[in-house]
Formats: sequence, structure tokens, C-alpha cells
Amino acid sequence: MIPLRQHGAKKQHIAGSRRKVLFPAVFLLLSFLLMILPLEGMVASIKVVLSYVFIPQIRLAHGGVKYAENVHQTVQELLQTHTENRLLKQQMEETQMLTSQAQYIFQENERLSAIVGVQPAQRWQGVWAKVAYREPAQWNTVIIDKGAADGVQERSAVLSLAHGQEGLAGVVIEVTENTAKVLLLRDEDFTAAVMLERGQEEGLLVGGGLHPVRLKYIPLLTPVVKGDKIYTASSSSIFPAGILVGSVSDVREDDSFQTSLTVEVAPAVRSGAVKELFVITNPERK
Repeated sequence: MIPLRQHGAKKQHIAGSRRKVLFPAVFLLLSFLLMILPLEGMVASIKVVLSYVFIPQIRLAHGGVKYAENVHQTVQELLQTHTENRLLKQQMEETQMLTSQAQYIFQENERLSAIVGVQPAQRWQGVWAKVAYREPAQWNTVIIDKGAADGVQERSAVLSLAHGQEGLAGVVIEVTENTAKVLLLRDEDFTAAVMLERGQEEGLLVGGGLHPVRLKYIPLLTPVVKGDKIYTASSSSIFPAGILVGSVSDVREDDSFQTSLTVEVAPAVRSGAVKELFVITNPERK
């Protein structure tokens, strides 16, 4: 007789063998039915579910598709953010440019308003002109937009504003019908008879180019102090008397054999900053 324990173990082994054979058979049968049945309605849904459950590659592919969809969405969001940032940066740059332009226009309006509000001495009649061009080869000369048609003549005195007061800027050296060339005070070829406010001593103002403007022929014993004002002299053949030229910036006695002082002058009008000029058309030289 076969013991009961051995008989039970044999039954379990047979049942396990049957399950091992039954499951693949059922799977194959279901797969065959899903393949031959039409893919419509519930059959299609069941096929998808079973495929997803029994075939790992489909699950992996599905996960890959979901991941790809998320990556695509993330890339789109990054591109959209980049585009928005670029547009914002462009708008900020445009705003800064507009702000700079507005500040420049405001400053120009203030300066032009000051020019309109200042009338040169009543005995001086003339015309305001705008600097139209500055010659690169001769930086201390400018072309203005007024000429003979406006009453401008050669050797006309030219003024500009310096801290709300008119000051000597240069002299007209060439004239056309609608333009004129002005030699500015700092040029080496510029000269003018001038007078020291203190003591009324006269001398010759000479432009220095890259060097300081100087006042020549001032006697050694003349009382000259830094800051003294300098005006055009009545002995000038070009400029009316009393135009502010500048102030004394330095006084030196470089050589014991000199008979005159070396006086350096700070011009009232900066040649490199002139934009509008007043040309005197009816000088009254006294």
C-alpha cells in the first residue's frame, strides 16, 4: 500500500503540472481569439488591457511615451519662458533708451530756454546760430547754420553762454550765403586784445591749442591774482569792448630775464562744448 502522505504529494505534483500547462494554453487561446476577432467595441478594449498586463514591452513603451510627452511639454515651457524673457529684456532696453532720450531732450530744452531768456548786451545785435559741423582736422573750428543772408560777416565776434552769462567763443573767418566758419578761442591762431579787470591792464590773448590759453605782454609788476576776470579791450579792432573772455588760472615768473608775466587763462566758454553761438552783426567798438 502507498502511504497517504506520498499519495497527497503525488496529487499536488499532478495539479501543479496541469496548471503549468493550462495557463500557457489559456494565454495562447486568448491571444488567438483576440487576433481573429474584429477590433471593435469591447473586444478592442479587452485586447489593450490584456496586452498591457501580459506583455512587459508594452508597459515600458507606454511609460516611455508618457515620459516623452512630459519632456515635450517641459521643453515647450522652457522655450516659451526663454521667449518671454527675451521680449522682457528687449522691452527693458527700449525703455532705458527712451528714458535716456527723454533726459537728453529735457536737458536740451532747459539749455535752449536759457538761451532764449538771455539777451546779450543791448548794444549788441546779432543772430543765434547752431553748430552744424565740426571739422575733424581742425577741431577748434566749427561750421554754423547762419551766413551772409542772415547778416553774418567775416571778422564778426561770436559769443556763447557760460553759466547764464555770455562769453567770448571765437570769430568768424569764412562766410557763405547760408553758413559760416568760426575760429574758436582755444585755437592757436586765435588772438584778441583783452583787459584785466583788476588794474585795467591790457594784453594779448593767444589760443594754445592743446596747451593752456595765455595772456601775453603783462608787465612783471602788474597785480594779477588767480581768478581775476578778463574782458575784451576797447583797443581791439574786431571785438566790442566788455565781452567776458575768462579768468586767470595761473601766474608765473619763469625766467628772471623776463619783462612780463606768464598768465594762463581759463576761458569762460569751453570750445569743445559749444552748440549754439551768437554772432554779433552790429558791433559798436569803443
